[in-house]
Order: sequence, then structure tokens, then C-alpha cells
Amino acid sequence: MDPDLTTLRRWFANDLRLRTPVVRNLSIVDAFAAVPRERFLGPGPWQILSFNRPDEPFTTPDASPHWLYHDALVAIDAARGLNNGQPSFWAHNLDQLDLRRGERVLQVGAGTGYYTALLAELVGADGRVVAVEHDAGLAARAADNLAPWRQVRVVAGDGRTQDAGTVDAIVAFAGSTHPAPLWLDRLAEGGRLMMPLTGTDRWGFMLRATRRGDAFDAVSIGGVGIFPCIGGRDEDAALRLQQALDGMPARLPLRQIPIRALHRGSPPPDAAGRVWYAGPDFWLERSSATPAP
Repeated sequence: MDPDLTTLRRWFANDLRLRTPVVRNLSIVDAFAAVPRERFLGPGPWQILSFNRPDEPFTTPDASPHWLYHDALVAIDAARGLNNGQPSFWAHNLDQLDLRRGERVLQVGAGTGYYTALLAELVGADGRVVAVEHDAGLAARAADNLAPWRQVRVVAGDGRTQDAGTVDAIVAFAGSTHPAPLWLDRLAEGGRLMMPLTGTDRWGFMLRATRRGDAFDAVSIGGVGIFPCIGGRDEDAALRLQQALDGMPARLPLRQIPIRALHRGSPPPDAAGRVWYAGPDFWLERSSATPAP
């Protein structure tokens, strides 16, 4: 192992700890320090997309891995607008997921496997990660990249229909208008679903739903712009979600979306004033402290 890269990864991880910030689960810092990002991005030079100017890509002048240890997007397939994801964004999401050693995770949208490796580090050798990737080519790359993490199983297929058995956490890395029914079926008691709910333009918010018996607590943990999930889009629902998002006060952060619970099925007739958004076979209940507009 290159000692200079080991030091650089630790610097990168500590920078993310402050930048994100990571406040709930400091194991995330160790995970970022342990996983070599260059393993998952192919040979350089690489195309970097600045968070401030994503429409002005920057190609690294050489193939030195040090370019990858910054809080920046790295293109996986520039023609499709597919990238490796913003490290601080996913550090924040993972911090909100409260993963523990030994837990079972379903990842939907593995890409080339970088964040899969981070999930594997968080659950440890006694945990389990089933990583599903729809693109067969990316799934094959992910499987090769993840060979050192024996607790990971990579599946080429549809993450919305892949039955991974009972799991403690489900993390979707692509935007849908509604959760897959199977996801809600398979969450263990206290299990957490984290998924991007996105409207008509790839933008929306990260939903976290936690199972409490037959019910689900629900909160937004912040805004998101992300690649769409194949099979997870409903055109009419996207319009309704976009209307709900557009109805938010202009200065209110998306982490303050006024929701409190996720319910399965359609809203009952007497729930009209409590519905913040209804999608296929589920609806989000408005916080009681926030009246309907």
C-alpha cells in the first residue's frame, strides 16, 4: 500500500468530516479513509465536475490518484451524465442512515461500486451488502472492483424487484417517484429506507423512512439532483411531486419538508388535509404542525 495515498485518503476523510459534517457516525470517516477511490474509476486522466460549475468539466492533466481525493464529482459515463457522486453528499446521507456492524443492506444502483465498498466497511465483515446495478457492464465492473469485500454480493438486474430477503437498510442511488413495494415489505423492524424522491427535472429530496411495526416514520434529510431510477418513474406522480416541491416556501431548506409519516396504499377520504404527496401505492403525511395550504 502506498503510504502517501494512505495519508491522502485520511486527509480526504477528515476534510469530509468537517465539510459534510459527519456528526452521528464517525465510522464513516474511517470508511472513506480505507476505500481507494481510484480502484473504482478506471485509469486516468479523469473528467472532474466541480460542484460550483458542473457544466464546465475539467480533465485532470495526468493519471495521479491525488486528483480523486477532493469533494468533486468524477464522470463514469460522461455521455449519459453518469458520475461517481459527490462524496460530501453521500457522507451526509450515510451519516443519517445510522448503519451498525453486522447489519444487512440492499443498495439500489451500485454503479462501479465505490459507495458499495463504503457500505461494506460500515457493516463490517459480519454484515451483508447486496448491491444491484441495472447496467450489466457497470455491474461487471463493480463485481471486479469489490472482490476484496467478501460481505458484498453484486447483482446485475432491477433493484426495485430484487429480493434480498429481510434487510436493515435500503439505499437507493437513483431517483424515483415512489418506493418499490418490495422495499417496504423487506425492511426489518427499525429498518431504514433512504431514497431520492424526484419530480420532473431530476431534482427533489432524500427521503428517510424508518419502520415502526406496520407504520413508517418519514423525514427529508435534504435536497438532491440525481440520475433517474429505471422502473421507478410515474409521469403523473412526478407532476404531483413537482407541484408539492414548487409549493414549498422559497427560503425553506428541503430538509424541512413538512412530512412525518409514510403510509402504504392510497390516502383514505378523511386524510385529504394531511396529504403532502401521494404517489403510486403510498403517500406522505404532512406534519401536524404545518397546516395544508
